[in-house]
Amino acid sequence: MGGVSEKAKGKRAAGKSPPQRAQKKATSGAAARPTPTLPAPFTDWFSRRGWRPRDHQLALLEQSRARRSTLLIAQTGAGKTMAGFLPSLIAISDTPRRRAGEAGSGLHTLYISPLKALAEDIARNLVAPVAEMGLNVRIETRSGDTSTARRARQRVKPPHILLTTPEQVALMLSSEDAGYVFGNLDTVILDELHALAPSKRGDLLALGLARLNTLAPNLITLGLSATVAHPSELRSYLRPQTAPERICEMSDLVVAAGGADPSIAILEIEEPVPWGGHSARYAMAEIYRAIERHRTTLVFVNTRMQAEMVFQELWNLNEAALPIALHHGSLDKARRLKVEAAMASGSLRAVVATSTLDLGIDWGDVDLVVNVGAPKGASRLAQRIGRANHRLDDPSAALLVPANRFEVLECRAALDAAKAGEQDAVIARSGALDVLAQHVLGTACAGPFHPDALYKEVRMATPYANLTRARFDRVVEFVSTGGYALKSYERFARLRPTGDGRLRLAHPSLVRQYRMNAGTIVEAPMIKVRLVGRRRAGKTGRPDAQRPLMGGRVLGEVEEYFVEQLSPGMTFVFAGEILRFEGLADTEAYVTRAPGADAMIPSYAGGKFPLSTHLAKRVRAMLADSRQWSDLPTPVADWLRLQQDASALPGVDDVLIETFPRRGRHFLIAYPFEGRLAHQTLGMLLTRRLERASARPLGFVANDYGLAVWGLGDLTGRIADGSLDLADLFAEDMLGDDLEAWLAESSLMRRTFRTVAVIAGLVERRFPGREKSGRQVTISTDLIYDVLRRHDPGHILLEAAWEDAATGLLDIARLGRFLARIRGRIRHQALERVSPLAVPVLLEIGVEPVARLTREDLLRDAAAELIAEATANAGTHET
Repeated sequence: MGGVSEKAKGKRAAGKSPPQRAQKKATSGAAARPTPTLPAPFTDWFSRRGWRPRDHQLALLEQSRARRSTLLIAQTGAGKTMAGFLPSLIAISDTPRRRAGEAGSGLHTLYISPLKALAEDIARNLVAPVAEMGLNVRIETRSGDTSTARRARQRVKPPHILLTTPEQVALMLSSEDAGYVFGNLDTVILDELHALAPSKRGDLLALGLARLNTLAPNLITLGLSATVAHPSELRSYLRPQTAPERICEMSDLVVAAGGADPSIAILEIEEPVPWGGHSARYAMAEIYRAIERHRTTLVFVNTRMQAEMVFQELWNLNEAALPIALHHGSLDKARRLKVEAAMASGSLRAVVATSTLDLGIDWGDVDLVVNVGAPKGASRLAQRIGRANHRLDDPSAALLVPANRFEVLECRAALDAAKAGEQDAVIARSGALDVLAQHVLGTACAGPFHPDALYKEVRMATPYANLTRARFDRVVEFVSTGGYALKSYERFARLRPTGDGRLRLAHPSLVRQYRMNAGTIVEAPMIKVRLVGRRRAGKTGRPDAQRPLMGGRVLGEVEEYFVEQLSPGMTFVFAGEILRFEGLADTEAYVTRAPGADAMIPSYAGGKFPLSTHLAKRVRAMLADSRQWSDLPTPVADWLRLQQDASALPGVDDVLIETFPRRGRHFLIAYPFEGRLAHQTLGMLLTRRLERASARPLGFVANDYGLAVWGLGDLTGRIADGSLDLADLFAEDMLGDDLEAWLAESSLMRRTFRTVAVIAGLVERRFPGREKSGRQVTISTDLIYDVLRRHDPGHILLEAAWEDAATGLLDIARLGRFLARIRGRIRHQALERVSPLAVPVLLEIGVEPVARLTREDLLRDAAAELIAEATANAGTHET
C-alpha cells in the first residue's frame, strides 16, 4: 500500500514513472471541497508509521463521497492502490454489519486488474493494513485458479471486496444470479487502466461495465492509471455513454503531484554499437557488471526469443554465481510463480523478462531497469522505468542498451521524450465485433434478453458508443444462427426467440460451452516442452529408439510451428537451458538436457512492438538536424556523416528512396520510419506493383526504420528513363485493389480469422473433458473461412477479421498516413553501391524466425563486407 509516506526514502512503494510536467498538483473535475477527514482507525494507522495521506488520495476519497466517478493519474509509487481502496475501506467500516441476503449486504467493491498476479499481490498488501486497523472487511480474490467451491460460496455470500480480472467479471455476469451478486455494488476500481483499455480485453471489460451499470445504476467507477497522453480517452471509459452517436460523458480527473525525474542513460562503451542485428551481445559484459553493482536489476527485452538469448549470455558470464532468473509468458506457470516469489522476497539479483513484468506488482528492492533494444514507445519506456526504485521522491534508474545504430537514434528519442514528460500510447479504439458476439452470448447465458435493451446498454460502453444498430443486429444474427452460409447447420444455432421479442439460449449446454471458452486472449498453437530422461541403451550400447522416454517435468511451451521445424537430435535454447529434441507425442515435445553452444532459439509470434509514431517523428527530426548529432555516440554520428556524404538523409516529412546494384541484383531501399508492421505491408504491396511493372522482384525485408526490395530488373535505369515512376509506385491507391488481392492470396487473413472465430465462439477451444489442439482449431477455422469467402463474403466475422488485420498486423491507417504525407515528397538517390544507412536494413536479409546462436558470427562477417562496400571512398570518418 505504498506511496503514502512523508518519509518516502526507504519506504517501499510500487515504482515510479516520469511525471506529466503540465500537471503538478492534485486536481479534480469536481468543485473544490474541504479536505476530508479520516476515521480514527485510519488516522492512527497512518500516524503509527509516520505517514500521512497524500493529496491525491484525499482528493479521490472526497470524489467517492460525492459519488463522482474519477480517473486518478499518478506515477507508479505514488500510492494509487491506497487511493483506490481508501474510500471503500472507510465506507465498509462505517456501515453496520449485515447478514448475507439483507439489504445493503453483499459485494461492495469490485477491483479489476489486467493480471491475476497483480490482483493477488494487491490482496496480500491490502489484507495486512485491514488486519492492523481491525476492520471488519472481507477481501477475496477470484481467478481461473479459484476452486469451484469458493466461487459458489462467493455467489451466495459475496465478500465486501472482490479482486479479479476482466475475464472473471464476464463469467460472473453470465450467471443467472448476477443481479443478486452485483445488485448492491457500490464501487468499481479499475487498476492499470491504461494497459487494459486499448485492447480486446478492454472491450470486454467496457461491455461488462455497461452491464454492471444496468444492474447497479448508482455505482461509481474509479480508474487508476499511469500518465497518459490523452486523459479524456480514459475518462470517457469510466462513465456510461448515453448521448447518441458521440462520446460525451466524462469522469472527473485527479492528477497526482509528480515526484523526482527519472535517471536514464544510454549505454556507451569503447566497443562501437553494431551497424545491424538485434542481439546486443556486444553489451552483455557491461550489463552483467551493472547487475553486480545493484541490489536487484530488471532486464527487459522485447521478445521471448531475445529473453532466452540474453539470459543465456548473462549466465555464461556469471562467474560470481549471482541468482539470475528468466521470466516470460511461455514458461511453465509454476516456474513463473517461483521467479515472482523470489523477486518479491528480494532473493534474486536480476530477472530477464519480457512485458510479463511491465505492470505494477511490488517486486521488492529493484534499483535498476535495463532495457535491451529500443523501447519502441515513450509510454512503454515510462512503464518499464517505473519498476525501478520503489520510492516516489527518489529518481528511478534506467539503462537503455541499443542493439544497433538505428536503435541508438530511437533510444535517444525515447530519452528526450521521457525528459519532456511526453506519452505516446494510443488508447482510443472502436470495439471489436468478435468481443461483442461473445458478450451477447454471455448475456443470454444469464437469461433471455431483448435486443433493443441490449443495444442501448452496449452503446453505454465507450468503445461501442458509435456502434450502428445495423451492425449490432448482424452480430446478434450471427450469434443466433451463424449467419447466412451457416444457418442450416444446427450446431451454429445458439439463440431462439421466446415469442415476446426476446431471445434465449437454444440449449442449456451452451452455458458451459460459453464459460469454458470465454475471454479474448487467443495464443498461437503451443506445444508443451517436457524434460525427460534419455532413452536407455539397448544391446548395442546405443540408445534404443524403441525404448520409451522416461517422464519428467514440463518446462513451458513453444509455438507449434517451431517444433515442426525440429528433427530428433536438434538442439535449442529454452527456459535458460540448452535442450535436445527427442520427439513429439500428441501436444508434448520430449527434450533432454544437452549442454553445448550450437543451439537454436525458439521464436514466438507476437511480442515485437512497433515503433511508435511519436518516436518515429523524433528520429526523423534528429536525422534531418545535424546539430542534434552531438548528443549521439561518436561512431553513430560518424555513420550519419558517412551517409550524408555517400547519399542523403531522410527529412522530417519526406521519404528517402535509394537504388543501387549489388551482386547481380538491383535494390530499392526506402526509409519511412513507420514501424515493422506498416513496412511489411508496404513491402508486400510494392513487390506486387514491381512485378506488374515487369521489374522482376525477388523478395523484400523490413525493420522498424526501413525496407529493402530486390530483384533482377534495373530499377535505377527504369526510374531514369521514366518507365518506373516512384510517385505511382508509392501512390495511395495501393491500399485498394492491390491490398485486397494480396490478402486474398495470403495466409494472414486465415490466421486472423482463426482468432476472431475463437473469440466470437464460432469455434470452441475447450470441451468438457478435452481441449482442441492448435492444429484442430486451425483446420476447423480454415474450412469455415473458405465456406464464408465462397458463399457469404459479407459475413460479419470476415468483416471483423479484416478490421483486426487493418488495425493490427497490417497497420493500414499508419501506412495510409505515410503515403499521404510523402505525396510529392519522394527523394530518390541513384547510387553505385550500398549506402551506410542501408547496411542495417540489408542485414535483415536471411534472418530466419529460428536462428542459431552461432549466427552472430555470420552476421558479423556479412556486416563487415557490407560496411566495407558502404565506406569505400567515403573519406576518413571512423565507423
